[in-house]
Amino acid sequence: MRFLCLHGKGTSASIFKSQTTTFRAKLPAHFTFDFHDGFLPSSPAAGIDLFYPPPYYSFWNEQTPSAIRTSHAWLDSLIARQGPYDGVMCFSQGCSLIASYCLYHQSETPSSPLPFKVAIFICGGVPFLALEDLGVEISERAREINNSSSRALSEQASADSILASGSNRWIAVDGTVAGTNKVVNPANVFGLDFTRIPGNLRIKIPTVHVFGSKDPRYPASLQLVQISEGKLRKTYDHGGGHDVPRNSEVSERIAELVEWSGLAASLSV
Repeated sequence: MRFLCLHGKGTSASIFKSQTTTFRAKLPAHFTFDFHDGFLPSSPAAGIDLFYPPPYYSFWNEQTPSAIRTSHAWLDSLIARQGPYDGVMCFSQGCSLIASYCLYHQSETPSSPLPFKVAIFICGGVPFLALEDLGVEISERAREINNSSSRALSEQASADSILASGSNRWIAVDGTVAGTNKVVNPANVFGLDFTRIPGNLRIKIPTVHVFGSKDPRYPASLQLVQISEGKLRKTYDHGGGHDVPRNSEVSERIAELVEWSGLAASLSV
């Protein structure tokens, strides 16, 4: 089971490899992971330079429909050169790349299969610009939450916040977190009405969604969950922030979900 692994903005392949070491160590040997740097140099993600040296990369530095499409072309080229892959595993901006790639593919070439069978999203989301480009209406409330959660992430992930508060720096954006034990209303997922999005505009492969309810970008993660096919998805709230906790309990659970994705991939052949 071979995974292509794509990191978050302002980090790198080596950083993502380090962030996932603990749960990957719990997996059988036939699970392998191929980590790749983004194709654009980048400034470091907020706070990341406290722990990891440069270089840092991204898949786009300014989010536009054109930049997103360029990242898709890069992905196609990478898979053609380095593939095949059974699945993808991604974090933050890497999730945005893969989620938007899947949705454009489903919209434009629905009869052809994706070049991977499963996707593992960690602290993910789907770019609103991609949704709009595909004809999805974005409400003002959704924009407000998206913008405020992005600002909160930059603040809480900063070096100053890390040095001042450590892991206690993660605080959900006021008014956005309903709690993962509550039923999500698809007509209002933090301002997005998924009942008005065509049923064919969904991520149709098995997906795993790992996120933290203290992550300021938690709303984006639940929106990504909602646009993934309901019968083919698994979710896990690790209870933390915009990161990958490495304690034993979280690592065991993520490893179990990765193994589930392998089974799901084998059944989709």
